[in-house]
Amino acid sequence: MPDAMALPQGVHFIQRGWLSSNSVLLIDQDQSVLIDTGYYSHAQQTLELVKHHLNGRALSTIINTHLHSDHCGGNAHLQAAFPDVTTWIPPGLAAEVRNWDPLALGYIGTGQHCPTFTANHTLHIGQTFLIGGLHWQCFAAPGHDPHSFILFSPDVGICITADALWENGFGVVFPEIEGEEGYDDVRASLDLIESLQASIIFPGHGAPFTDVAGGLVRARTRLNKFVDQPVSHALYAAKVLVKFKLLELQRVDMRSFRDWSVTATHLAKIHQAHSTDRSFDDWFDFICNDLVRSGAASLEGSDLINV
Repeated sequence: MPDAMALPQGVHFIQRGWLSSNSVLLIDQDQSVLIDTGYYSHAQQTLELVKHHLNGRALSTIINTHLHSDHCGGNAHLQAAFPDVTTWIPPGLAAEVRNWDPLALGYIGTGQHCPTFTANHTLHIGQTFLIGGLHWQCFAAPGHDPHSFILFSPDVGICITADALWENGFGVVFPEIEGEEGYDDVRASLDLIESLQASIIFPGHGAPFTDVAGGLVRARTRLNKFVDQPVSHALYAAKVLVKFKLLELQRVDMRSFRDWSVTATHLAKIHQAHSTDRSFDDWFDFICNDLVRSGAASLEGSDLINV
């Protein structure tokens, strides 16, 4: 976080790497609210970070902006550590969480893991949480995920945008991978964020930033490129999915990695839609080699290594 960025009392931005999303911890005398919980493999680290800020208190509430595994993968671990915690999720996949359907929740498609968790309540548009004297308003922000929410405090101008807006873009538009419209929703969510006139953005990944207008320009430029060149978004999405798994594994034999790629059905959908001129295995090797060429990975014998 930039040194000059002073945050209100009780507002804690917990910046992570790209495997886990950032978290925001809001604390007052009566409650403690954690927004997003990171990836499952970092769950113990998330718990320790939260405990450090709580100083012996229990976590009272979890809010998930959306249900991608890097944002809710720590839910189960935190629920076990704090048995009385109340969990709020967006309403779009509430039934799938209640009946725990990893296929419908997208964890099979992405080739990622999310331990089973429970939810007590669903968010709704216009809902407001009052924490530490600050009002946090809930807005639907589909695009990256059709069920995603953002939170905004008009009292201090902070917008928790999750993956709807980063400093240099936004998250993969997953509906487009599923063959559904997503770009119009991305544009509408960017317009929404602009209308809030936030002064500080807490993104789902990367550092907080205050150049909101610049971030929106960069996001819209990226969106226009994806709309004009859908194959560029497809390639970006494939590399994100592969890099994410490599971040988790750190080092993997290419034969084992090819076996994993077959189970990540989103990759098959991208290949079928945009790269049928080569076999799936050849295309997957091309994606991995592209990560090597860009410096995001390296090859050592038959092992692909995260960089």
